[in-house]
Amino acid sequence: MAAGLVLAQLRAQMALHDYAQAPTLGLLYVTDHYAPWAQDILDHLGAELPEITDWSGTVGVGIASSNVEYFDEPALAVMLCELPTDQYRVFSGVAPLAVGEGMGFEPYTALVHADAGTPDVAELIAEMASRTATGYLFGGLASSRTESVQFAVGGNGNIKGHGAAGGVFRGGLSGVAFGEGIALVSRVTQGCQPVATQRVITAAEDNVITELDGEPALDVLLRDTGISLDEPHSAMAALRATLVGLTEPGGDAVGRTGNFGADVVVRHIIGLDPARSGVAVADHVSAGMRMAFCKRSPQAARADLMRICAEIREELEPEEMPLPVAAALAAPDAQTAPSPERRIAGAIYVSCAGRGGPHFGGPSAELQIVRRALGDVPLVGFFAGGEIARHHLYGYTGVLTVFR
Repeated sequence: MAAGLVLAQLRAQMALHDYAQAPTLGLLYVTDHYAPWAQDILDHLGAELPEITDWSGTVGVGIASSNVEYFDEPALAVMLCELPTDQYRVFSGVAPLAVGEGMGFEPYTALVHADAGTPDVAELIAEMASRTATGYLFGGLASSRTESVQFAVGGNGNIKGHGAAGGVFRGGLSGVAFGEGIALVSRVTQGCQPVATQRVITAAEDNVITELDGEPALDVLLRDTGISLDEPHSAMAALRATLVGLTEPGGDAVGRTGNFGADVVVRHIIGLDPARSGVAVADHVSAGMRMAFCKRSPQAARADLMRICAEIREELEPEEMPLPVAAALAAPDAQTAPSPERRIAGAIYVSCAGRGGPHFGGPSAELQIVRRALGDVPLVGFFAGGEIARHHLYGYTGVLTVFR
């Protein structure tokens, strides 16, 4: 029934102006309720849409479709893309992305789906980013209470190396690499706000920060956050809500706007080391890195999501436009009406499984924020066990990618 509803909607939209008339790539996301039947779903959609020669996607505890979130219920979403066939390649663990001279295709960016159980998955993501010309990936880790499946079919199932895999995979990485001709804009929303100024890590060992700006790290943490260890219960509650935003040496953890930049990864504080006055974090740290203590909250998440949507709109809209167009965009209903001037063909949104509507104040509230900012554009995505942007693996973030 779900597949029938999806197919009916797709066929109706393909008959409309400005929608894909001859798509070849399908993006398929299912909730984990359907994971055991992933192969059946892919086979059925492939038979009903024989013109779609390439498929990619994965499973999530929740999925997104336009302005609606489906959490903890059976659901599937499909977006069909009409792209030049020489501007994308589907890849998987058994048919990895080939790069180099003579390949006939140079990847610039890539949509990546990964299995969180894969050993050294963060390193594999960084290696995959190095295979692209821009170093930019976007996507996330599959999230499932049953099977962590990925979909990857290329050339109507005839990708070299796929064999009898059937297009459904477990483990490793898969996705779609895009060529230079596929223009997109992508942003990361961290969902948290710095609570103090940027610091430089001046001494560290493994995952323990021992000095910040030449001072004992624990002293700086307590001063920056206003936490007192004289009240252990309240101190522990405050520490659990405090995180660390990290960036590599030479980068800025906090930008001019007071927000975290795209290169910042937010990690939990996992312990204190009173003997060394150190702060242990859930990542490897080294001297020279920059950081800032931060907190997560629904208000911060909402404000930061609205910020990245505004940045995407600003990049997509022309600097100068005719007066009638400007007046139309300023109209009260312009927020929900699609505008050709924004040149949005479609969007992919990958958010953390710990976010979603409830964190933003109501069902589908997170997706409603995106819709109000971008208009009623085709959008699919999923709620992940970790989010991928550039060469980083994030947590508790949202990655919004818009195709021009």
